[in-house]
Amino acid sequence: MKRSSGVRLCATAAVGALSLALITGCSDGGGKDSGDGTGGKDGKPAAQALSAAELKQRIIAKGEVPGYEVGSVQGGIPSKDKVTAGDSRCEPVLRALTGVAPGEPAAHTSRMATEKKKDPTDDATSLDDLADGKFEDAIGKSMDLDVTVVTLASYDGGGAAAALKSVSDAVKACAGGFSGVQDGEKGEFTKVTEEKSSGTGEESVAFTATNDSGKEGAMPLHAEVVRHGSTLATYTTINIGAMMSKNTVPAPVVKAQAAKLK
Repeated sequence: MKRSSGVRLCATAAVGALSLALITGCSDGGGKDSGDGTGGKDGKPAAQALSAAELKQRIIAKGEVPGYEVGSVQGGIPSKDKVTAGDSRCEPVLRALTGVAPGEPAAHTSRMATEKKKDPTDDATSLDDLADGKFEDAIGKSMDLDVTVVTLASYDGGGAAAALKSVSDAVKACAGGFSGVQDGEKGEFTKVTEEKSSGTGEESVAFTATNDSGKEGAMPLHAEVVRHGSTLATYTTINIGAMMSKNTVPAPVVKAQAAKLK
């Protein structure tokens, strides 16, 4: 009897906008200077902000990321005013983690890329095939998939550089951790660590925010914010089944998105 575990659906629904409910347990600064917020690094005025329609054309779409299913963000992205940190300096980091575009964008849009994994129960012909704890092991393995929320946002003037700098500054200021609230759900990160960025775009910052105070153990979220002219691409990734073995946003997702912003 073929059965579906529904794991992929659970992972997608749980991540949604990478809510604080999940973060609390469900029970070299990016390598490039982030600038001064006044325009491009060469001193030239920043490009004009893309419209909402243009952003929708340039964000990753179905069939464009090898090995990933791309679609809408399950649960949607929370509104900016619903995501607040105990220390206001940390709000750019918290908002990036929940898919909210940093700063004051003129327009924004989001998609979600879910790594394709074979359901381990598809080959089972009977319940006996997954007896003696094998079912639980199979479920755990099927949860080992990356789920990434991608948010594109466009800015007027030097807004993109300024917004990126706010995230970079927050990563440094909040290295020791911070608390936050999303839609009334409280959560706490115990540390924020800068990571090596993908090297795409004109400047970027990558980091990992971790909660390791719950009974489930360490639960990290990986994020990167990249500037492409007047547009910022924000990536946030979680892997429920392999919490500490993943330390970057998936390269195929970043590569596919960067290609559409050239």
